[in-house]
Amino acid sequence: MPRELLIHCPDGQIKTVPLEGDRLSVGRSSAAEISFPEDAGLSRQHFAFEPEGDDWTVQDLGSKNGTFVNNIPLKARLVLRPGDRITAGHITVVFAPESKGTGPGVVIFEGDEDDTSPTSSTVVTSLEGANQTIAFERVGPKSSAPLQALIRAGQELAENRPLAELFPVILDLAIQAVNAQRGVVLTLEGENLVPRAHKGDGFRISTAVRDRVVNQKSSILVRDAQLDDAFKSRLSIVEQKVHTMMAVPLQTKERIIGIIYVDSPFVLREFTKEDLSLLTVMANVAAIRIENTRLAEVEQAERIMKRDLSLAADIQRRILPDKAPDLRGVDVAGFNMACRTVGGDYYGFFPYPDGRVALALGDVSGKGIPAGLMVMQLQARLEVLAEDPRDLAALVTQLNKITCLHCPSNRFITFFISLLNPATGDFTFSNAGHNPPIVVRSSGEVEMLEGGGPVLGILPIAKYAEQHARLGRGDLLVIYSDGITEANDLAEEEYGEERLTAELKLHRAESAESIVAAVTEAVSRFSAGAPQADDITLIVAKRT
Repeated sequence: MPRELLIHCPDGQIKTVPLEGDRLSVGRSSAAEISFPEDAGLSRQHFAFEPEGDDWTVQDLGSKNGTFVNNIPLKARLVLRPGDRITAGHITVVFAPESKGTGPGVVIFEGDEDDTSPTSSTVVTSLEGANQTIAFERVGPKSSAPLQALIRAGQELAENRPLAELFPVILDLAIQAVNAQRGVVLTLEGENLVPRAHKGDGFRISTAVRDRVVNQKSSILVRDAQLDDAFKSRLSIVEQKVHTMMAVPLQTKERIIGIIYVDSPFVLREFTKEDLSLLTVMANVAAIRIENTRLAEVEQAERIMKRDLSLAADIQRRILPDKAPDLRGVDVAGFNMACRTVGGDYYGFFPYPDGRVALALGDVSGKGIPAGLMVMQLQARLEVLAEDPRDLAALVTQLNKITCLHCPSNRFITFFISLLNPATGDFTFSNAGHNPPIVVRSSGEVEMLEGGGPVLGILPIAKYAEQHARLGRGDLLVIYSDGITEANDLAEEEYGEERLTAELKLHRAESAESIVAAVTEAVSRFSAGAPQADDITLIVAKRT
């Protein structure tokens, strides 16, 4: 049985991709067969589908943030079953048999080999031909009923209605205009036709009719399907006893946005060529109205989203330090720049009365409002837990347990916290899956603070360790998010740890604030012209 992937994209769209060939990879890189370059939660090559006999398998490709199948971390190659949900970054992929329908009980498109070439019972026209027919009727001796139907349609569609309420009105106008008994309005969403309004159920429409309407902008009338050689043998016609039917495109200028299909199962009257012309022109008017309404709703949604994002960004800025604390014995500075209006990085300073200071940095998977909400949750929990900083391992363990209770299955947080005593230079630290911070000695020697536990939000039983190190006079402790090391230039080369450590060594004799400025400027120069793919956050602590 053919297989397909239903991909729920980061922008809310659903894309259908057939599973074909020997391999189908998903990732951020343009080299992946299915590429989402804007999704920073994905690795360049994140996961891949491969056939295994009659089955399909999925495997993680060593991604940074992991792949999840039905909310369970993917550790090895897995044979997929229909309905399995694969989650990575900001996308969700559903594995399913290839679907023949567009909606349960509404419309099924059935393939057959018959052509839709015009016969004695079949009429094919276009929007241009329909307009000419309607224009002739306006000046000719025929009935004014088509003109009256168009006037009524214009009046009804001129009213300001939400898009969801517009489709039933269009269908009612179409059915009444041509005296049909059943009908359905479908719109193109990506490559799929989706029912928006219907009178009747179980429509079985030939794929040949569908493709001719959508691809050739043709309007099709079958006066008597029971007699037409091109249609009478089709299962869809026989089962439903369809007598006469029409399918016309929802066409705006040269673009097709859907289909209006009507039929009559009973022998009351056959649709005429004039009915076809009327329905074609009416569909054109309706399509323009649909597009205008859709555009207006999109613009309104964008205005609301822009306002909400601005408010969210302002709230988020207030939970980040507006300036570094003035501490005796240590010079500290911090920086954050979100790649979107609302970011997914957090950093904070926690000075204590005895002169010690805690430095914390967290990076939520993903970006935008969901990540921003998790940042605010992280900050609120940390404010409480950091009141007693005696045991960082216990602090991070408790923070992970709380995060697991409320963290969505496809989200997690990398986190690092350090407690520094400026008087002695001694510091303790605990790492939850974050990039190893860097210690740059005054001599220029570089050390990476390796070790730690898993990311926050995945395993509630995870345990975290506390490690120890020491800063000498003039030494630096540098904590950073991967938005710095994974910043890309136009050739998609990463900035990397080597460039970062070289920049830190070059400016190690300067103040913490000057070092932060030097690093962020160096990253900006490196990635000049390339879009910022992730939030950039940096903390520098220099023992003075």
